[in-house]
Amino acid sequence: MRFPAQYPAGKRRDDHHDLAGRLPRRVPPRPPRCHRGGGVLDLACGSAPLWPALRGRPYVGVDTSPAELALARDRGAGPLLLSDAAALPLATGSVDTVVCAMALQIMTPLPGVLAEAGRVLPPGGRLVALVPDRGPLRGADPLWLAGLLAALGRTIGYPNDTALRRPLPRLLDAAGLRLADDRRCRFVYRTAGPADADLFLSSLYLPGLPVRRLRAARRWLRTVARVHAGLPVPLRRITAVRR
Repeated sequence: MRFPAQYPAGKRRDDHHDLAGRLPRRVPPRPPRCHRGGGVLDLACGSAPLWPALRGRPYVGVDTSPAELALARDRGAGPLLLSDAAALPLATGSVDTVVCAMALQIMTPLPGVLAEAGRVLPPGGRLVALVPDRGPLRGADPLWLAGLLAALGRTIGYPNDTALRRPLPRLLDAAGLRLADDRRCRFVYRTAGPADADLFLSSLYLPGLPVRRLRAARRWLRTVARVHAGLPVPLRRITAVRR
């Protein structure tokens, strides 16, 4: 999930963030070894769906989309910065926690993004990232996913899939970060009607998908919604600590 700056079929990135706001997230408390006064950097914040959960902590959101930052501003989030994640306009060691929800899988260059995340954290500061994963799945999950993939005529993949698997500890180490926790969980996206089905489809990363495939996937997801089935969203939460 999560669209890059350019995406097919006229999809709005805003739709993703409506869905992202329904995903489970847990931001850790202030790391004990961090300097006082730091806050949370919401990397690729989009329309700031995380911001309500972070109220009471100093917050700064960064994104490359002026349109999404405008939505975040309307939500009341701030301060907000228009910036590339690989060149953050923030001082070294200026935030306690960097959060990145459903975006790290497409952010490039990944080594540069991780290096900047490490730079703005003090020793003991934490990077917490939520990304899509292949599992866990259970029950009828494979059935629903098989129907969706058959309609799409392809699998769902992301530019950083390989880097986020086996090489990840090495990439983190190069950025001055240590992998502290790596866990997977299963989120269920409940569908109650066509609007929920369309929202789910709009959140998927599908560059170059033919229109006929898009329509087939929409039909399948609306069929799922008619029986009020829950669509599985396997997630992976990565936590790294600044050395």
